Amino acid sequence: MPKPEKANVAWMVTFTDLVSLMLTFFVLLFSMSSLQIDKWEEMTDTLSKTLNPSSVKTVAAATAEFNISTLIRRPATNLDYLSGVLQAGVKQDPLLAKSQIMLLEDRLVIALPGDLLFSPGKAVMPEETRSALFTLGGLLSNVSNQIAVNGHTDPKAPGPDAGFTSNWELSMARASAVANSLRQAGYTDDIFAFGYADSRYQQLPKLNEAERAAMGRRVDIIILPSVGDN
Repeated sequence: MPKPEKANVAWMVTFTDLVSLMLTFFVLLFSMSSLQIDKWEEMTDTLSKTLNPSSVKTVAAATAEFNISTLIRRPATNLDYLSGVLQAGVKQDPLLAKSQIMLLEDRLVIALPGDLLFSPGKAVMPEETRSALFTLGGLLSNVSNQIAVNGHTDPKAPGPDAGFTSNWELSMARASAVANSLRQAGYTDDIFAFGYADSRYQQLPKLNEAERAAMGRRVDIIILPSVGDN
């Protein structure tokens, strides 16, 4: 029986050399190329998440302007209680002691005589007046009730040196000046300012004309039983 011929494996040597040369060639090309780091990290991160899944899921933090903590606000202060606090507080200041505090059915009114706050026809307060309003603002800084400031005048038109062409402008400017002082003193909610000129003058008590005109030149601070806007 003839002996089988041995297989010729010389071609495997040539094939191995060819594969080695090709591998060397690709390694050389890779070493000469510039690797884009961001794409490489993106690819490795994707592979990592795929091969090593995690049971922990991250939740994005809330980015809304309002959340539960910011929507929790202090309730409005009882007007009957607040009236007693203000009555005791204004007595400590000589100017505020001349104001009138009235507790009505749906509001608390602090009537400030305009002649004590401003010079005739003016809406700029002297330092003494500003100091008194800062005291009042300090008393109101801890309440969250809605506050409005109403400016009033007597029927006499502003003089030529007043800087205002009408009582509407004068009363609005005075209301704004008082509102700004309260804000600067620490009241943080919105304050509504209104100018009524002499539109409510006829509602005043029938006093002698001088007293009635002086009462007409007033600024009312209105405190409502509801919470103000922040």
